[in-house]
Amino acid sequence: MDMGIKGRKAIVCASSKGLGKGCALALAGEGVELVISARGAEALEATAEEIRKETGAKVTAIACDVTTPEGRAKLLAACPNPDILVNNAGGPPPGDFRDWSLDDWNKAINDNMLTPIELIKATVDGMISRKFGRIVNITSASVKSPIPILGMSNGARAGLTGFVAGLSRQIVKHNVTINNLLPGPFETDRVRKTAEGAAKQAGKSIDEVLDSRRQQNPAGRFGTIEEFGVACAYFCSSHSGFVTGQNLVMDGGAYNGTL
Repeated sequence: MDMGIKGRKAIVCASSKGLGKGCALALAGEGVELVISARGAEALEATAEEIRKETGAKVTAIACDVTTPEGRAKLLAACPNPDILVNNAGGPPPGDFRDWSLDDWNKAINDNMLTPIELIKATVDGMISRKFGRIVNITSASVKSPIPILGMSNGARAGLTGFVAGLSRQIVKHNVTINNLLPGPFETDRVRKTAEGAAKQAGKSIDEVLDSRRQQNPAGRFGTIEEFGVACAYFCSSHSGFVTGQNLVMDGGAYNGTL
């Protein structure tokens, strides 16, 4: 299926690896011109070169921290008028809320709620004026089904979801949409990191814990970044203009609900 976005320009945040990389690869495969970002310059440039070789797309790598005003300014200077914005950032650490300071909470809210909002604020009016815009936020399945040890993520990402629910209905008439992808367990460093505490507590290896979790999932496995990227590409496509303010859970069926 041709997504109808060849020649469009996209910013994909936190895309040197994991889910962000999956989104960048899928968009590049559709002929989108990419500006990708991450904090680590070496890994980011390696990913950019991989995408160029695999897809032939134009890829600009901007090493920066998008959770800071300086990082966002650097990213937007490289792509001031994106047609597509994919917001993504590493999630807050797991733990017990009794151990989290106000600084911990402020960082979680800044990284996973306010930073996406600031990038939307910087780009959405240009999208409206051009009568095309696709914004995708990578959040978490915890928005739909909270994960006890990820309280900061639950709260910050739910806040972003609430903001998007209101704004998305105001701008869709201009062919600008905002939707959220809610990943469950995917084969990423993040899933491995969250398994470390459980492995230590149970006296097992991380691989044992991960294998057990794969089998407990209704799909019998974790998702792949390629699957995730295709879903992102659809939300960014010319065919998705009637879909906005939605939350697509991608978790292999782990969320056990009717709605």
